[in-house]
Amino acid sequence: MIYSLYMKKILVLFCLISAFSGFSQNEEQDKKDIQAVLKAQRIAWSKHDMEGYMEGYWKSDSLKFYGKNGLTLGWENTLERYEKSYPTDEHTGKLSYKINDITKISDDAYYVLGEYHIKRELGNADGIFMLVFRKINGEWKIVADTSC
Repeated sequence: MIYSLYMKKILVLFCLISAFSGFSQNEEQDKKDIQAVLKAQRIAWSKHDMEGYMEGYWKSDSLKFYGKNGLTLGWENTLERYEKSYPTDEHTGKLSYKINDITKISDDAYYVLGEYHIKRELGNADGIFMLVFRKINGEWKIVADTSC
């Protein structure tokens, strides 16, 4: 009887450890996947490929971008804003990020805090951002972006 009770406790402990380690592994994979989206965006930006850069964003009228010029709604309007603000290779330059934090909000959402640095001959540009990522149709997409 004591042996059986002891075994049940060990089994429960094993199940709890397995559940938490699986959760941690999923969260780590989510973070890697989000970082992969950011890497693809960085590469596209540095090639002055605005449409490629925008692949990281949710292609929806509900996308929100909030910057120094106010709120921009929708994927098309955000692309238009980027194309107007960064019309040539000289304007986009080479992008790099420093990710300061990736935090889980829910099973299908994270926020990312970071810094961006654009090296260019026209003068470097630096700022901060907060992105909200959601998993949509199996892919991590930015649904809200606050950059300044």
